[in-house]
Amino acid sequence: MWKRLQEQYEENLYGSVLPFWLRHSLDREHGGYFTCLDTQGAVYDTRKYIWLNGRQVWTFSRLYNQVERRPEWLEAARLGAEFLRRHAFDEKGRCYFSLTREGLPSFYQRKPYAGLFVMLGFSEYAKATGEEWYQAKAEELFVKVQEWIADARLLDRPALAGGVAYSNLADIYAICSMAQQLDRPDALRACIAKIPTHYVPERRLLLETAALDPAQRFTYPDGRLICTGSIFEIAWILFRALDQCPDPAVEKMLLDCIEGALEFGWDREHGGLYYFQDIDGRPMLQLESDMKLWWVHVEALLALIHAYSRTRDGKWLRWLERVQEWTWAHFPDPNHGEWFGYLHRDGSVSHQLKGNHYKGCFHIPRMLLFGSQEIARIREQESRQEPPAPR
Repeated sequence: MWKRLQEQYEENLYGSVLPFWLRHSLDREHGGYFTCLDTQGAVYDTRKYIWLNGRQVWTFSRLYNQVERRPEWLEAARLGAEFLRRHAFDEKGRCYFSLTREGLPSFYQRKPYAGLFVMLGFSEYAKATGEEWYQAKAEELFVKVQEWIADARLLDRPALAGGVAYSNLADIYAICSMAQQLDRPDALRACIAKIPTHYVPERRLLLETAALDPAQRFTYPDGRLICTGSIFEIAWILFRALDQCPDPAVEKMLLDCIEGALEFGWDREHGGLYYFQDIDGRPMLQLESDMKLWWVHVEALLALIHAYSRTRDGKWLRWLERVQEWTWAHFPDPNHGEWFGYLHRDGSVSHQLKGNHYKGCFHIPRMLLFGSQEIARIREQESRQEPPAPR
């Protein structure tokens, strides 16, 4: 199984996904990347989205650093890094959400995550090139993003009298991702310590936003929100953090949450994983809640590979085969490359696009790369009949 799966991931990554983005997304005239691409790769929106430009810089830099020093990958990374260096920041050092094709500010989102993905891209690009400016800027953004998370007023989002204080799973993901990129164990330990705030033990789930006041914990729909994709993603990212900062109780909790999210989120009628759910089964505000999204499924696959790698428990293999079969039957496009991103509940394609302002060259290639790397470790250990490597 593992040999077949590794070959499948590598064939899809190098033969379908990466060629699609290299062919269609690079703007060699103005720099940066087009991400709003239709089924065949034609551009339908020329704006440059900062989340996705930062992510794509990271993707091609990581491939160059860890797989092969291919000039085309470094050139693709350079195209995005230099564009972001010139245009991504306002006068206060904050990042825009989108730019025109030429680099003029188009929209400003009062969230910290554009800065997160620029930081990741710059740090990985600095490793590829040795250019000190990008590393220094990444370290500066590591501090700034944490400040923006701690005080949203710095992003012009005022605190309101009726607002509920939440811990956001996305914020933990942001800080943990940056801390791993820069190898900051103190920040990793802080992220690990925050995860239990989101844990609902009787359901084995993590809340997307956990009210800090227990009296308000399930009062509002956003406080009852479950996104299984977020649970899978934060689980495998924190597994990597736990390799540096072991915490057996949190590791067990994350394994329980992966299984809980699979059981809670799996559509027993049509297969696949729901996008959003209410932990109490109450009505959802998000009209797209029953859709099936690409990133939820790739994060599930990566979480399952890591869960098996850490435990050798056969239940993870059974779930992996189930999710793998459904994912591969519905998302990849064998005709034009890459994957469709948005499906109706029954698995039919709902949007004839390969990229937009949130879907780009990141979740899928990251899963295919990291998944194949982790599978290679599993295969090596099992060929020697070794137990899981000590964590």
